[in-house]
Amino acid sequence: MAKPVIFSGIQPTGNLHIGNYLGAVKNWIELQNSGEYDCYFCVVDYHALTGDRTAEERREQIIHTAAELIAAGIDPDKVTFFVQSHVPAHTELGWIFNSVTPIAELERMTQYKDKSSQQTKNSNAGLFTYPTLMAADILLYHGKYVPVGEDQIQHLELTRDIARWFNNKYESYFPETKPLLTEIPRVKSLLEPTKKMSKSKGLGHVIELADEPDVIEKKLKKAVTATEGGGEAPGVENLLMLLKQFGTAAQYVAYTEAQENGSIRYGDLKADLGVAIAESFAGFRAKRKELLESKDAIAEILMKGAAKANVVAEKTITEVRTIIGVR
Repeated sequence: MAKPVIFSGIQPTGNLHIGNYLGAVKNWIELQNSGEYDCYFCVVDYHALTGDRTAEERREQIIHTAAELIAAGIDPDKVTFFVQSHVPAHTELGWIFNSVTPIAELERMTQYKDKSSQQTKNSNAGLFTYPTLMAADILLYHGKYVPVGEDQIQHLELTRDIARWFNNKYESYFPETKPLLTEIPRVKSLLEPTKKMSKSKGLGHVIELADEPDVIEKKLKKAVTATEGGGEAPGVENLLMLLKQFGTAAQYVAYTEAQENGSIRYGDLKADLGVAIAESFAGFRAKRKELLESKDAIAEILMKGAAKANVVAEKTITEVRTIIGVR
C-alpha cells in the first residue's frame, strides 16, 4: 500500500537559522525517519525570484541551502530531495492553476500584503501569484499532507480551494491536501523579541546553524532581555524556549525557576545557551564544510532527486493536459 505523500519546500534566501530549523527542518527530519510517509522536500528557487538577489547570489545560495539541509539531517536516500526549477512541470501546473483561481482570493493573502509592502520598489506579480505556484508544488505529487504551523494555514487552505476549483471545472483529480499540524516553537528575533526571527532584519537578529561558537556567544550577549517600563519580558521567554530546545532539562528547569523567583542571572543564561546551541550544531558545521568542498557531489544528489521527482511530475502533468484539453 502506498504511503501518504508529504511535500514541503524552503526558499534559498540565506543560511539556515535556528528559526528555520525549529520551524521546519527538524520536523522534516522526524517525518523522514518515521518511515510512515513518502516525503518530497524541495529547494523552491522559483519562489525566490520574487526577491532582490542577483543571479550569481541565487546560484550559490541554492547549493548552500541544499548542503545545509543535508548537513542538518535530510537524507536523499530516504526522501525525494530536489530543486524546484529542475522539474519544469511545477511552473506549468502553476500557470494552469492561475486560470482557476479568483483574483479576489489572491488579494486577501496576508503574505502578499506583507511582502509587497516590504518590497515597495519590487512589488512584482510573482508575489501575487505565489500561492498558485505553491499549490502546484504540492499537488503535482498529489500531496496529502503538508507539515505546517497554525500561522501558515491560510496558504494551505487556498491550496485546498484551488484543488476544489480545478476538480469542479474539469474532473475530480487532485486531492484536498490537509495540514499536518506540528507544534512549532515561535522563535523570536534576538534584538526585537516581539517579532519573528528573520534574516531580513540583519544578522544580529538571528543565530545561523553555521555560526561558530564565538559568533553565537557575541550575538547572545547582545540579545534583549529587558523591556521598557518593566512588565513581560519576551526576550527572556525566547531565550528560555531556546534553552528548552537545545539545553538539558535540568538547565531549563533551573533557569525557569530562577526567572520566576527573580534570582536569574541573564549573563549565565546566555552563556549556557550559547554553549548548548554551539554543541548541538557541531556535527552540522563539520558536515556542511565537507559538503561545500565538493559541490559536484551536491549537484549529483540534486540531479538524482530531480530525476525521481520528474517521473511523478510528468505523469501528473500529462494527465492534467488531457483533462484540460491541451496537447
